[in-house]
Amino acid sequence: MALKSDNYRPLTVESLPERLGKVDAITTLLGVDTGTWDCKEVGDGNLNLVFIVTSGRGAIIVKQALPYVRLVGDSWPLPLKRAFFEYHALIRQAERAPGMVPEIYHFDEEQAIIAMEFFTPHIILRHKLMAQERVKGLGEALGTFLARTLFLGSDLSMDTAKRKHDVALFVESVELNDITETLIFSDPYFDAERNHHTPGLDPIVARLRADVDLKVEAHHLKAKFANNAETMLHGDFHTGSVMVTENDTKIIDPEFVLYGPMGFDVGMLLGNFWMAYFAQPGHGNNADYQAWILETIARIWNTFVAEFSHLWRTGRTGILYEEALFKDQQLGLEQALGHRLCAIWEDALGFAGVEMIRRTLSLAHIAENDMIEDEVLRAQCEARGLELGRFLVVNRARMGDISQVNDLAQQINKGATS
Repeated sequence: MALKSDNYRPLTVESLPERLGKVDAITTLLGVDTGTWDCKEVGDGNLNLVFIVTSGRGAIIVKQALPYVRLVGDSWPLPLKRAFFEYHALIRQAERAPGMVPEIYHFDEEQAIIAMEFFTPHIILRHKLMAQERVKGLGEALGTFLARTLFLGSDLSMDTAKRKHDVALFVESVELNDITETLIFSDPYFDAERNHHTPGLDPIVARLRADVDLKVEAHHLKAKFANNAETMLHGDFHTGSVMVTENDTKIIDPEFVLYGPMGFDVGMLLGNFWMAYFAQPGHGNNADYQAWILETIARIWNTFVAEFSHLWRTGRTGILYEEALFKDQQLGLEQALGHRLCAIWEDALGFAGVEMIRRTLSLAHIAENDMIEDEVLRAQCEARGLELGRFLVVNRARMGDISQVNDLAQQINKGATS
């Protein structure tokens, strides 16, 4: 679908009240007197304008796509239609994981605007991790969200005609898919123009770019990502796409939505948690908090397995592994479940590894590392992430369980490996 953008105008804090003040769904929440609205532009991401709009009656978030990559500028154009895909991803996620994504109040396709629920007093999870603050139930919430969205967006559950229609709908998000395919799977492995890294990593970077085994495996993963439309993915699921309080977890920003392999979202998230684990020395020496991060990683995966298994046993209504085929053969269904989980696990480890490498060497890094002012310490933290990332990409088929990976992370953190 092509979006006509001749009438498109970027919002400003001054123009927003006038332009949205006639939308009933918004005035119902904020009031009709736009003079009482307070607008603040708070976008700190790579792509969009984001505003918090408050009044004496309520608050909303207004997000507008820009026709370029905000991190780079208008030299890297992007289509406005990505807001269309984000809108459709959010309404599907809301059905599959109720209460975990923002409610949509208004969508303007031509202006690429989504007005949605404002989560408060939630903050971005990355900031919690840098402040070394815990979130009750975090691993369980994230694991449940992953299991429900990945299972219920696949041929294990969906009506096959509806699923094929959705595949055709989201496949048109070509430009954002290209960003993922380029920045994650290709750019980190050669001297690409947009790459940048901490200078102290130069010897490691040279070694990784000469590592044939790593590059071959990274492109095996790229082929799997590009060619396996298994389920609807969030597409950019990391600790910057999660908002939390001390005891509540919400998911935002699925504009990179696509149909792809189940292990991708799982791996992206786990990789970001492992990077946050290695970055902790840059935010204060707190061994207990590092241990909590590893415990959270284990809870994410174990909750995912438990919820996915529950859905497999109670909600398998799609064209795969039909009940009629396995009548009186429940052991066969359990065998198939085990095979599926093993495949997701292997893929997740590989995708976690390439995410850890690209967030260190490619265009967009993570705040947990970038906020470490001591360049030597930052390079040490990032080097540990690169070591685990490389190991996971190359050895993903030989890792037994989540505890084994966490043990390896601990050994790398102690400097016990070469």
